[in-house]
Amino acid sequence: MALWPGTRRRDGLALRQAIPDRLLPFLVGAMAFLAALALAGGIGAHALSARWTHGAGAVVTVQVPDPDAPATGTPGTAVGNGATTRIQAAMATLSAAAGDDPGAVHRLTDGELRNLLAPWIEQGSDLVLPMPAVIEVHARDAHHLPDGVMRTLQAQVPGIVVEHDSIWSDRLAALADSLQTCALLAIFIVIAVSAVVIMAATRAGLQARRRAIDLIHSLGATDGYIAARFAWRVGTLALLGGACGSVLAMPVLVVLCLLAAPFNGADMPDMQAVFSPAAWNAASATQVLGVLPSSLLAMLGALPVGAAALGWVTTQMTVRAWLRRLP
Repeated sequence: MALWPGTRRRDGLALRQAIPDRLLPFLVGAMAFLAALALAGGIGAHALSARWTHGAGAVVTVQVPDPDAPATGTPGTAVGNGATTRIQAAMATLSAAAGDDPGAVHRLTDGELRNLLAPWIEQGSDLVLPMPAVIEVHARDAHHLPDGVMRTLQAQVPGIVVEHDSIWSDRLAALADSLQTCALLAIFIVIAVSAVVIMAATRAGLQARRRAIDLIHSLGATDGYIAARFAWRVGTLALLGGACGSVLAMPVLVVLCLLAAPFNGADMPDMQAVFSPAAWNAASATQVLGVLPSSLLAMLGALPVGAAALGWVTTQMTVRAWLRRLP
């Protein structure tokens, strides 16, 4: 079966019989499918690493026991009972350290504390135990409070507890970096296997048309001409296989992106409603494809071109090396 009707006369080497258009596109498509999954894994790991590093990892939690007790080492002010409380001293010190970003320091309200303790404390019951005041500090350039701020807090508010969420975010970021490395290694393996498959298919085609190649080579056909004929044939088949692999990978990648939405701060969609035939139309298809990152869509579009380039270069090298061994 020819890819384009009417071109059989120009195929003097009969490459359609030497390199059929069934097996090679299938193998290249399978490799493109695996490469798309590896790319998606690498991009997803990078996105989660950035979110963990700049999100929860950039938050410092400060617990102030006995928040309404007078602070030590601070001058008295006319607040409440005439003295600065521990929570006021802590808020003042942290706000001064935040500088021109007042939103970086936030004291959790009673409702936010209840929501935070909801998995362990019944919602309908009153909090009998004395609870510390909790302050969230969103660090912009560092995950830790400066040493000067820590010394001031410990002097004014003894017993204060500072927790750095970056400890866990750093571990998760290291895990994400290892996943990116694994994805990159998988892509290199896919490229290597694809090159070996293309090389084997090309060598099989050369052996099948050996007599014809010997004849036209003895009549003056250059190595570049013969290599170009094989390269364009294999490159076209690789382009077709890469396009099929990229298209087949899209539904799988959409499902994976929808399942990973909660890890990126989005709500988990109703999978049955999303893929229901009754709700499927052009608008919903565009919306579903919109969940894929733009960088992933660009790489999916580049996969067929990369497969064609790999097929062309590998075939050129294989044919030229084979022709150099001819008598």
